Amino acid sequence: MAQPPLNLERYVPALLTFLTNNMSSGASACYRKHFGIGIVEWRVLAMLAVEDHISANRIVQVIGLDKGAVSRSLQMLEREGFVSTEVDSKDARRHTVTLTPSGRELHDRVLETALERERLLLANFSESEVEVLIDFLHRMSGQLPEVNAVVPKE
Repeated sequence: MAQPPLNLERYVPALLTFLTNNMSSGASACYRKHFGIGIVEWRVLAMLAVEDHISANRIVQVIGLDKGAVSRSLQMLEREGFVSTEVDSKDARRHTVTLTPSGRELHDRVLETALERERLLLANFSESEVEVLIDFLHRMSGQLPEVNAVVPKE
């Protein structure tokens, strides 16, 4: 017997995907137009503002983006003078990435816009609802290893 189709108004993975895809494409369009960078470059800058002097692999690991996309973004950001790379003093096979002063300035400008976008996204929620939402999102993230380990039934 065939399964009924998904109810996309209630299927949480779809709702999360639609929300994040639309947020990402909107952010990318805004950031490209006003700051000359896309969403991947923004995520890299944001990561480096939190944790500086790190490897590209660490960026990939934390923000969960494709290694190729991160590599291309780092090349662009370095070419534009927003990040610099240097050989790791502990391991000559590794390079670390750091924000330059102009990269920090760009980060701070984009951050202002990112926080305004977040404020508008959450405008219809009370502070306590935002706290509950954040807790739910963290709890869902904690379930990802089990979710990603699901194997289809034979």
